[in-house]
Amino acid sequence: MAASASSSLTLSRLISPATFAHKTLPSRLSLRLPVRRAAPRPLRLSSTISAALSLGDRLPEATFSYLDSDGEVKTTTVSDLTKGKKAVLFAVPGAFTPTCSQKHVPGFIEKSAELRAKGVDTIACISVNDAFVMRAWKEDLKVNDELLLLSDGNGTFTKAIGCELDLTDKPVGLGVRSRRYALLADDGVVKLFNLEEGGAFTFSGAQDILDVL
Repeated sequence: MAASASSSLTLSRLISPATFAHKTLPSRLSLRLPVRRAAPRPLRLSSTISAALSLGDRLPEATFSYLDSDGEVKTTTVSDLTKGKKAVLFAVPGAFTPTCSQKHVPGFIEKSAELRAKGVDTIACISVNDAFVMRAWKEDLKVNDELLLLSDGNGTFTKAIGCELDLTDKPVGLGVRSRRYALLADDGVVKLFNLEEGGAFTFSGAQDILDVL
């Protein structure tokens, strides 16, 4: 009887609530539970490279400025550049910036003769810089008659085609500029529009235009 009582007492201790909870429900159990993670959102590249201009659209009218050889401020319009002509317009985020000065504009200078041989009448670089900066940049790059460097100083044309590039958070003080692009227009109608993501330079060069002419 004593042995039975002792066995019962031992058994009751082994299965007591405190013992059971301690051995089967350790305090760290909750740390091992699987965590459900939200599925990653798909990238929407189309929303980041959209613009107000599409293939088949007519270019909006706008006025650009430049300095002539005498240092006088002159103006020209989209109509002047494109009416009855095959025109290549390309834009850069800023004069004197590295990619624009070392690759984008030099590429069009180098390929200007080939572009004209393919029937291009106008080659113009557009930037949201004032005409004085554009003149200094032209001299620095030693541009002659290969192409025009035009000021869209107030961003009128850039805004009209939906290509603003907001760089106000950058420490160099660029403000709102233009995204990089290259377009081909025939009598003012857009036939090709290679719009880059921000200031990237991947498919808006002179060779990209030549490849479709």
